[in-house]
Amino acid sequence: MAETTHAPPPNAVPPSLARVAFHAVAAGLTPLIPVPFLDDYALRQVREQSVHDQLKERCLKAPDKAVAVLAGSYDARSLGGQLVSYLKAVALFPVRKVFRKVFFVLWVKDCVDLTSACLHHGYLLHHALERGDLDADSLQGDAPNKVQAAIIAACSEMDARPVNQALRRIFRSSRVLLAEATRVFLDPKRGPRVPDPKTENAEVRSLTDQLLQELWEERGYFTALEAHYDKHLKRDRTPEEEPRAATGT
Repeated sequence: MAETTHAPPPNAVPPSLARVAFHAVAAGLTPLIPVPFLDDYALRQVREQSVHDQLKERCLKAPDKAVAVLAGSYDARSLGGQLVSYLKAVALFPVRKVFRKVFFVLWVKDCVDLTSACLHHGYLLHHALERGDLDADSLQGDAPNKVQAAIIAACSEMDARPVNQALRRIFRSSRVLLAEATRVFLDPKRGPRVPDPKTENAEVRSLTDQLLQELWEERGYFTALEAHYDKHLKRDRTPEEEPRAATGT
């Protein structure tokens, strides 16, 4: 009997977008790194690797400055993240049950905020590359700054609550997050955890699968996000900068 091949379903998530989601989830777990400044370094590395991977898919090589711009300059931790650090410092406070609940909620918020930001930025960078807004020549010039500015403006106009609610549900079920929150409060003198790459890589894949399943049903949201990006980029373009058709997949 002849062997048959199965074509992907018409609504299957493109592999390139699956990688965007994977990097977004990996970025969202960086607040679990207990060493000050190392978590921010890890976040920067994940975001820049996401940019590198998207450019590599299209056989593009960009200067380090362009990669840094497209990865997004991340600000200091959000207020939620700062409170998480404070709560870690007072983990021995007697009312452990109350603090454990508050601590976990704030930690989830920090993970959600980072994942959401990286998901939106990664998705729009993917869209920009498909449109041809960036190529080998323009990556050497000011185009990365214009693309990044349009991405930031587009994200600022969207109500991300539907995405963040989905992310919140996903991270609340995270085994790694639950385990770390429990460890900090039940055994605070044990010191920083030693991550298990096998466990955490599997966790990132599991969370990514859940994220894709939730968000792929909300394609209308991302279509609107693309429209906002297109509008802002067009405002900043001169006629000679109109995008050429992108090639490749």
